[in-house]
Amino acid sequence: MSARDTAADGRAERLAKGVADPELPMLTLGDLGIVRGVGRTSGGAVEVVVTPTYSGCPAMDAIRADIRGALAAGGIPDAEVRTVLSPPWTTDWISADGRRKLAENGIAPPGPATARTGPVPVALSVRCPQCGSPDTRLLSRFGSTACKALYVCGACREPFDHMKAL
Repeated sequence: MSARDTAADGRAERLAKGVADPELPMLTLGDLGIVRGVGRTSGGAVEVVVTPTYSGCPAMDAIRADIRGALAAGGIPDAEVRTVLSPPWTTDWISADGRRKLAENGIAPPGPATARTGPVPVALSVRCPQCGSPDTRLLSRFGSTACKALYVCGACREPFDHMKAL
């Protein structure tokens, strides 16, 4: 691979990671950790590898199109976007900046998914992103999107979305 290809790959990765998520527009695909890497196809085209937040994610067509559009606007036409499902995406891949952005936008960020892998699951309270209270309760297992649940705070009485830990 030439130095020119390496520079294009780095630019492609920055552009792809900078694309806003269509369901959580305050987050980039880089914040979510769904851009797994950038490389080259056997024919030499730039290829972006992504893992959806879950296999049935309805936003994947939009995400692929948005990545291709961002790359084309950045001078990298004819890029390919490949979806991989293994290993599956986990909320542990959300960056610290992404977690901060969720909370700033009224969505309680998920706790660590790896904490749920032990022999006895532990239910942790979800802190209200408005007032910080742990006095919250689940209203619905599904919020504004399938990857979020709807909670209400007992202290400030505000409803809020909580991104599910996967």
